[in-house]
Amino acid sequence: MAPTALTNNIRALRFQAGEMTQQELADAVGVTRQTILATEAGKYAPSLEVAFRIARVFGVTVDEVFSLPK
Repeated sequence: MAPTALTNNIRALRFQAGEMTQQELADAVGVTRQTILATEAGKYAPSLEVAFRIARVFGVTVDEVFSLPK
């Protein structure tokens, strides 16, 4: 699987949220832990729906979670 150019702040947001585990985030979003792991590592770009779900869990905008370098 090729890395994505999309970067993210998921790890930082998880730790700001009381050191939330990848499994806890996955359960809240409705995906597998492997999906969170690959997304956080920059190996997978989530669907728009999943991106919004992740942002909603942290109470932030999608732009605060994900960014695309110029």
